[in-house]
Amino acid sequence: MNELFRYVTIAVSSEWRRCDPRQREADKAEFVSAVSDARVNAYSLVGMRADADLLLWAVGDDLESLRALEVRLAGTRLWAWSTRPHAYLAARRRSPYLDGHAHAGGEHDAPAGPRGDKPYVVVYPMTKKRSWYVLPHEERARIMAAHFAVGHRYPTIRIHTGYSFGIDDQEFVVAFECDDVRDFLALVADLRETESSSYTERETPIFVGRAMPLAEALDELDGVAARIPAT
Repeated sequence: MNELFRYVTIAVSSEWRRCDPRQREADKAEFVSAVSDARVNAYSLVGMRADADLLLWAVGDDLESLRALEVRLAGTRLWAWSTRPHAYLAARRRSPYLDGHAHAGGEHDAPAGPRGDKPYVVVYPMTKKRSWYVLPHEERARIMAAHFAVGHRYPTIRIHTGYSFGIDDQEFVVAFECDDVRDFLALVADLRETESSSYTERETPIFVGRAMPLAEALDELDGVAARIPAT
């Protein structure tokens, strides 16, 4: 469990949409080719964020592989037409509170990154209050046990926790794969009533993305509906 996660949101300039359609098709194909050898999942943010169109979630065995990916993307024409409003770096590691709460197929033994079988993802950076870290480990473990118990009531939601201590501005980046965003809303509403919630300092901005092949996510920027079944 030592992979790295890189989350990048991309906002494409409206001026690009005024380019010749053949040029736009070439730009999209070039962009897709740039990520073809990387472990990248794409999510359309169209209709869900005003400041970004696309979310890329990349998984790498080391930092250089993630850097190499962005260097390739920087060489594309579409990247030149874009800004990156948000970007996060995190590392996968085992939670210190999982003992006694691990279960088959859980986060601790699942492959790194999304499995691609859920239509939606919710991603956000998170930071805890400093008062959390002065609590004895046993007390934090007790509080997290209640937190995990709430999560277990929502078995269709899959969590991926990335740790960012010392390598980015936030402490964590959490991603949740789900079948329906209303299920996630219900989970968060329940978690608001737990003791652990009182130790959260910040958990925004929040990105809700629709999983789809990168080529289709780019087509949505041209107003072409993705060729995926409705849920």
